[in-house]
Amino acid sequence: MGYFPQWKLKEKGVVAPDERLPTGQTVAMGVQHVVAMFGSTILAPILMGFDPNMAVLMSGIGTLIFFAIVGGRVPSYLGSSFAFIGVVIAATGYVAGSGLNGNIPVALGGIVVCGLVYCVVGLIVMLTGVKWIEKLMPPVVTGAVVAVIGLNLAPTACRSVGPTDFDAWMAVVTFMCVGGVAVWTRGFIQKLLILIGLVIAYFIYAVLANGFGMGKPIDFSIISNAAWFGVPTIHTPVFEMHAIALIVPVVIILVAENLGHVKAVTAMTGRNLDPYMGRAFLGDGIATMLSGSFGGTGVTTYGENIGVMAATRVYSTLLFPVAAIFAIILGFSPKFGAVIQTIPQPVLGGTSIVVFGLIAVAGARVWVVNKVDFGNSRNLIVAAVTLILGGGDFTLNLGFFFFLLGPVNIVVSVAGGGNETLTVILVMFHVGAIILNAVMSLGEPKEEKASGEPIELDRKA
Repeated sequence: MGYFPQWKLKEKGVVAPDERLPTGQTVAMGVQHVVAMFGSTILAPILMGFDPNMAVLMSGIGTLIFFAIVGGRVPSYLGSSFAFIGVVIAATGYVAGSGLNGNIPVALGGIVVCGLVYCVVGLIVMLTGVKWIEKLMPPVVTGAVVAVIGLNLAPTACRSVGPTDFDAWMAVVTFMCVGGVAVWTRGFIQKLLILIGLVIAYFIYAVLANGFGMGKPIDFSIISNAAWFGVPTIHTPVFEMHAIALIVPVVIILVAENLGHVKAVTAMTGRNLDPYMGRAFLGDGIATMLSGSFGGTGVTTYGENIGVMAATRVYSTLLFPVAAIFAIILGFSPKFGAVIQTIPQPVLGGTSIVVFGLIAVAGARVWVVNKVDFGNSRNLIVAAVTLILGGGDFTLNLGFFFFLLGPVNIVVSVAGGGNETLTVILVMFHVGAIILNAVMSLGEPKEEKASGEPIELDRKA
């Protein structure tokens, strides 16, 4: 068996990962995967103050890297990870949706190191297998971690809508538009609920603000003045300890997302992809490092693309390099970036309310899908304590270390006198949840053991 599969032509029915459609259909399906990932991949960088063009460009390049490292065996698109939003905002002091983030280089340093740690995890899994990760992060832990991420982002979402009453009402209109698409549409349109809802809200805002003067008008001259082709702005990473300490623990979420993705694809295709799990982690890690090295966001496997595969029953891995090439082309279009820049802040704020809420609910979905038994005392306590500590401001003083289960302050003595305070998330709620689960597992009767079934995540948490 070669490194890459020998894709066999199949023109109808279920198309397996090692099969392919005719060329024309492959291109069309690849474009569909670009559309599916588009809304989230551009929204995440906007909420962090990153360049959407660079994010889309690096998502395409990252997907090609992933494809090569897994040997074309795992169908996956790598897009902007939402798991980085909260920590990037904390590390840079950025207000979501307020334009370009002036501290992008600092965030990039943390993203690069996070990708490096992710690569190390991937290499370990390639050597030892994936079972230890499944035991370390059972669904009760992963669900709580994902839920807390969404809950921690709630204040950011609410603050990002804008200062006026009109802005607040437009935020309401925005998430009502997204909700309307979710409720009143079906099929592929429904899968694009965030993107389509945002477009509808954008149109309503333009009518009310530009037509009736009710808010700050949209400046469409930005679009007309932008070139069709150009190179996105490159930012060089700056490695600062406080940002690194905040961002690196996101690797835990990336592992959970990727693990859930591979398990979901395994279930859909009937192909055991566990042997490629380590490679998948390594590919995602390298893609994240490369993205952070040039000014892009951290990347992760995308649940939106799983949805497309489930709807079409086409799992051919050849679709994803095609999608990646189209994303790269979009990334080199300043005109595309200019359109993104005109999205009004209240529309972005309303969209972020929906997205962050979906992240929180995704945690509960992990519990439901994996049938976590909350009649089990361990499961109940692990979930309950993690949610409250992660959403609150709990401080545990252990000598020189101050562990806040949202963020952690570490006071480090510096030669020559004085203290350096680092805001760290390293022992944040996700690590705390893992430790709590492990401690409570000690001495647990076998008949009461909690569910440790493989997790299933939609993406980005």
